[in-house]
This record gives sequence, structure tokens and C-alpha cells, in this order.
Amino acid sequence: MDHKQHQHNNHSVHEQKQKSESRGGHNNHHAHMVSDFKKRFFISVILTLPILALSPMIKNFLDLEFSFKGDLYVLFILSSIIYFYGGWPFLKGFFEEIKKKSPGMMTLIAVAITTAYVYSSAVIFGLTGKLFFWELVTLIDIMLLGHWIEMRSIMGASRALEELAKLMPSIAHKIKEDGNFKDVAIEELNVGDKVLVKSGEKIPVDGEVIKGETLVNEAMLTGESKPVFKEINDKVIGASVNGEGSIIIRVEKIGKDSYLSQVIDLVRQAQESKSKTQDLANKAALWLTIIALSVGVLTLFLWLLFTEKDLFFAIERTVTVMVIACPHALGLAVPLVVAVSTSLAASNGFLIRNRSAFESMRKVDAIIFDKTGTLTKGEFGVTDVISFSGDITKDEVLSLAASVDSHSSHPISQGIATSAKNTYDISDFKSIPGKGAKGIVKGKEITVSSPRYLREKNITIENKEVEEIKKQSKTIIYVLENNKPIGVVALADIVRPESKKAITMLKEMNIKSIMLTGDNQQVAEQVAKEIGIDEFVAEVLPQDKSTKIKEIQSRNLIVAMTGDGVNDAPALAQADIGIAIGAGTDVAIETADVILVKSNPLDIVGVVSLSRATYSKMIQNLIWATGYNVIAIPIAAGVLYSWGILLSPALGALFMSLSTVVVAINAKFLKVGKL
Repeated sequence: MDHKQHQHNNHSVHEQKQKSESRGGHNNHHAHMVSDFKKRFFISVILTLPILALSPMIKNFLDLEFSFKGDLYVLFILSSIIYFYGGWPFLKGFFEEIKKKSPGMMTLIAVAITTAYVYSSAVIFGLTGKLFFWELVTLIDIMLLGHWIEMRSIMGASRALEELAKLMPSIAHKIKEDGNFKDVAIEELNVGDKVLVKSGEKIPVDGEVIKGETLVNEAMLTGESKPVFKEINDKVIGASVNGEGSIIIRVEKIGKDSYLSQVIDLVRQAQESKSKTQDLANKAALWLTIIALSVGVLTLFLWLLFTEKDLFFAIERTVTVMVIACPHALGLAVPLVVAVSTSLAASNGFLIRNRSAFESMRKVDAIIFDKTGTLTKGEFGVTDVISFSGDITKDEVLSLAASVDSHSSHPISQGIATSAKNTYDISDFKSIPGKGAKGIVKGKEITVSSPRYLREKNITIENKEVEEIKKQSKTIIYVLENNKPIGVVALADIVRPESKKAITMLKEMNIKSIMLTGDNQQVAEQVAKEIGIDEFVAEVLPQDKSTKIKEIQSRNLIVAMTGDGVNDAPALAQADIGIAIGAGTDVAIETADVILVKSNPLDIVGVVSLSRATYSKMIQNLIWATGYNVIAIPIAAGVLYSWGILLSPALGALFMSLSTVVVAINAKFLKVGKL
């Protein structure tokens, strides 16, 4: 049985390794593409400078008299290098689009740069006309820049699974038959093995406690804000963090059956099922391609067949159509707005990782919040102090408790220690695993304990204030002097001051707020009531969070999810938009589309506001870029020739450049709404 289980474990590990290598190859492919666009862009930009200096049109415009023998051939050679090297991704994309019978942006770019290149090359070698090499190279430069920006946004989208795997420790202390332990790789463990977990270590596998007791921090796995007390027969989860106690566990689940592996599968399924938003610029490019190509061909043949104009005139009209249709403005319409919005977002505390998901934020109907670490600080703070004696003030009770807890690293102890104004010297400090700590303060034994300690000592307390606090599901810590209760310190996960304002602003934007949390019903209800959440669901397991997202999406709502823990990763991936708190785990960040660096819920409002403003700018730019072409292309073709209006290729190029300037200026006016 052990042999079969060991084989199964090794097979699972091998399979996970193969998947990891496959994902790594995919990431390497994207990294190579980003590097390739970057390299082509910089080389092309460097070569563009002498091309601009040698272009007759630029020299005439700047009134420069810079020339030398053979300068036009140098211009041709440099432009040819950029056309074939810098333009290769678009020429390649053109053939792929034609093969798929789906012409789009690549087709339009390829036709534009090829028309400019062929026509200008013909002029170099004898055809009477104008040179447009500068148009060709600057178009390629801008397109390379736009695609470089786009490819960078794609990078990192599939790193979540690798980040999840990193959470699991690689070594375990396996207990041998003679009682000693040996450090072994996790892959060597089998179901039934006994493992020692020391204080402060990550628990290596899913198992059951068979010896010892401790407190385990499962916040990053289950969303439970309080450390969970574990004793014999209790279950523990791999990758959770052991507290101050030392325990021995029996291995129960390994490989595919482990909790973390199931979370990984949930993330993978959600990522694979997420639909992709079609790029608006591609739609516009399709229509512009059809218009530009159709009008270009018609222009050539109509002037040749139905007029007395010669071939040069007809070609000049056609070239003017193609040059004026050069998608400078269209190419910048989206990438430039994206660049500006990304910069604005970063300066306001949030980072955009997935462009299409960020754009979808404008349509979001509901935002789902994790509680711990998102709406709350994820750390304990003192909310109430009660004194049982008129001789001892509340401040004194807190100071005595803080004096003892200042020597403990437990989250609750630290919450008490940092809340007191004064502390006293302490001696004989002793930790009571799972129950508290004690020490000699001001000559008396002060014990700071959980209710469990009082039950074991058969100490009973009847106090109305304490009972009222219990109803609020706060963490209650008792303070005893020489084993006699003198007071109570109550703690709770502190609600972020920005949370209530954020929820109020989302309501004003007609966006529903929903809270999903691993905490209990009472705690969830208290937080929801305090900040005005529309809906909440408590005691939610990770797999239930992902399922709940699907349920809400089935109500025809576009859903954004925000969280910071591993338990949030499947939900972040399943949601239409995933928003990670920057202070959270790497896996939550890698699974998300947007990252809130400052862990401020108000930034969620900022993301929605910026997304709406960004989309508005994109539409404005696309309308201008395409609308300008729809109007300018017929004029370039010569429909107003009988009225004496005729655009030369040079003038067409100038108008095209002006449209680019309009798009650039419009993008610069993008702003984030006031928060």
C-alpha cells in the first residue's frame, strides 16, 4: 500500500512539474515576444533619426540644406532595413490574418507600410513622385511601441500557479521508527507518515495532530483572521504557519488530494474559462482596412478607366489614399490612452496588469470584497477594556496585560502590547501555548489568558459588559492577578477607516457591494453593518468563494472581486475582474488584474472611475481616428477634384500627422476622478 501511494505521489509530483514546465515555456514565449518588440523598436528609432534628416520633405519643411552624393540611396537602404526588420512582425501578422481570412490591424499596417515603401522605392529608382520613407519608418516605430506596451501587459498572466506552489515548504521533519526525525523532501512523504512541525515553521502537508497543541495561522489559506487553536485529532492544512507550540502530525493528504493542490486546480479552471475582451482597435482596424483597400483599388482603376489622367496621377491618388489611411492615429488611439491611464493609476496607488479586464471595470455591477485585510486591516486592535475592581483603572488593566504580552510574538498579544500607553518591567515570563502567557509584574503574577484557561482552572465570571462583548464576537482576553480575574481586554479585526466611504461612493455609482469571508456570521454581520455592505456571506470556504462568484455572475452581473489571500485566488481568477490588495500574498497579486498597492478600498472606486474615463478617451480617439479617415480618404481619392480640391500625398501625410497630434493631446487630458 505504501509503495503504491509513493508511486502515486511521485506521479503527481511529476505531473505538476510537467505542467509547471509547460507554463514556464509559455511565459518564456511571451517574454521573448516582449524582448523582440523592444529590441526592434529601439533599433528602428535609432535608424529613423538619419532617415528624417535625409528626407527631402522634412528638409524642405525645416528649410535645411543638408545633402551629399548618394544621400537618397543611403535613405533607401536605411528605410529598407526598418521596413524588413522593424516591419517584420506586421508583415508576418498580415500573412497570418490573410491565412485565417480575418484581416485586421496587421493587414492595414502591412498594406500601409508596403505601399509607402514600394512607391518611395520606385521614386528612388526613376518614378516621378514624392518620397515617403519618413512616413514608413515613423509608422513602424509607433506600431512597434504600441505592440511592445500591449505585450508587456500580457506578461505575468499565468504566473499565479507557480506562486501558489511556492507557498508549500520543500522539506519536512519525518519521524523515523526509532523516534528520531530525518529531513526529507515533501515528495518522499506518504500517507500515514508522522511529521514534526516546529514552532514558527510552515506545516508541510495536510494532516491530523497526534501530539502537542499550538495556534496555527491559516489567514492566507482560509481567510480566518484569528489564529486557530489546534490539539490532538484536529486537522491542519499544508502551507499554514505554526505558532509557538511544537506538534506532531500524521500525513493524510498528498499530491493532488492536498488542499493547496485543489486551490491550484480551482485557479487553473477559472483562468482557462475566463473570456477575452476583443480589442476595440481591432474592430476599427477591420473596417478601416476594408475602406482603405477598397477605395485604394477603386481610385487607381477609376482614374485610369474613366479619365484622361496618366498612370502617375492614378498612382499618386492611390498612394495618397493609402498614406492618409496610415493608422498612426488609430495605432495610438488605444495604446497611448493605456499608457497614460497606467501612469495615472500608478501615481494614485494601483497597478494595471490586465488591460482588457481593467477596461471592463467601467461596466462592473457588483464588487465582492474579502473582509480580512481588505475591508479590515487584518490585524487585532483593542476595542474594549473592562475592570472588575474600582481599585484598578481600565488603563492599568491594559498596561498590566501589555507588559506580559510585549514578550510574545502572537498577533493577539501584539495587538494588546501596541495599544497600551505604558508598560512595566516583567520577569519570569512564560508562554502558555494555546491559552496565553504569564509573568511577574510589579511583584505580582499577572496572567493574560483565553477563556479556555479559565475553564481549565474552573474560574467563572459573571459580568454584563463581558456578555455584551461576547455577542459582538470579539476576541476576549482575561487579565488575572495571582490567578484572580481583574479585568478583560476585548479585541477585533480593525475596520479600515476608508472602507465605509468606499462603499458609500460605490452605491452612488450604482455598484452593489458584497462581502465574502471565512470569518463567522456574527463578525461578518458586525462589519457589514458598520460599513454599509449590501450583502454578505460568512464562513465561506475557498471553493465556495469561487462557486459564489459564479452564482452572482449567473444573475447577469459583471463581477469584480477584491482580496489578499490564497483563499481568494480562485475567486480572483473566476471573477470578471480580480483586484488584489498589494500587501497580500504574491499568489493573490499574480492572479489579479489590478493591484491596490496602498491596500486602500477607496482605490477600488478610483479604478472604476479611471476605467470609465479611460474607455471614454478610447472611444473619442477611435471615433476621431476612424472618422477622420472616412472623411479624408474620399477627398484623397479625388472626389472633389472637379471643384479644384486635390490633396497631394504630402498634404495627405500632413493631415494624417495632425490627426495623430489630436489623438495624443486628447489622451493627455485623461484624469482620475476625485475620491
